[in-house]
Amino acid sequence: MADPAPQAPRLPLLDTVRSPVDLKALPPERLPELCEELRAFLLHSVQQTGGHLGSNLGVVELTVALHRVFDFRRDRVVWDVGHQCYPHKILTGRREQFARLRMTEGLCGFPHPRESEYDLFHTGHAGTSISLALGLSYGGAHEPDPPHAVAVIGDASLGAGVAFEALNYAGASGQRLLVVLNDNEWSISKSVGALARYLTRIRSARVMQRA
Repeated sequence: MADPAPQAPRLPLLDTVRSPVDLKALPPERLPELCEELRAFLLHSVQQTGGHLGSNLGVVELTVALHRVFDFRRDRVVWDVGHQCYPHKILTGRREQFARLRMTEGLCGFPHPRESEYDLFHTGHAGTSISLALGLSYGGAHEPDPPHAVAVIGDASLGAGVAFEALNYAGASGQRLLVVLNDNEWSISKSVGALARYLTRIRSARVMQRA
C-alpha cells in the first residue's frame, strides 16, 4: 500500500504574494515569515515532482531581498546556471505551475523567456551570468534612467574561466553592474582549490563575523 501524499502546508502570507509588487507592499518585519513559507512550499512541492532542492532553499532570503530592492520588470537579473531560480519563479507569479515542474508542457526547472518577462535567458551553463548581465548593462546605458543589471553567481561558478574574463572586463568598463556572490561552499560536490580557500578566509575574517 502506497504511503499517503504529504499534506500541503498552510501558507497564509505566501498566498497574498502573487507578484513582486505584493512583496514590496509587505512590512519588513513580515519578510522572515515569508521566507519560512517559501521554504515550506519548496520542500512540499519538490518532494512531489523532483528538482533541485538544496540550491533553492539556500537562496530564499537572497531572492526576496533582490525582488524587494529592484524592479525586474525594467531592471535585469541573470541567474548563473539557473537551477536556483525556483523562489524567483514563485515570487513572479508562477507558483501554481509548480505541480508540473520539469514535465512536458510544464514549468521549466531553469529560467525560460517564454514563461515570464522576468526570465531573460535560457541558462544552464556555469559562469556565464556576469558577461550576460554586463551586456544588459551596456544595452541600457543610453536610457535616460538606466536600469540596474544584476548577476547572481555561486562560488563554484565563479571559478570558471569565463567568469574571470567577465569580471576583468566589467571592472574596466565602468558599467553599472552588481555581482551577487552566493558563497555556499558547494558545487556538485565540496568546493576545492585556491579560490575556495580564499573565500573561506574572507568568510572567517573577524569583520565578516561581526556583520
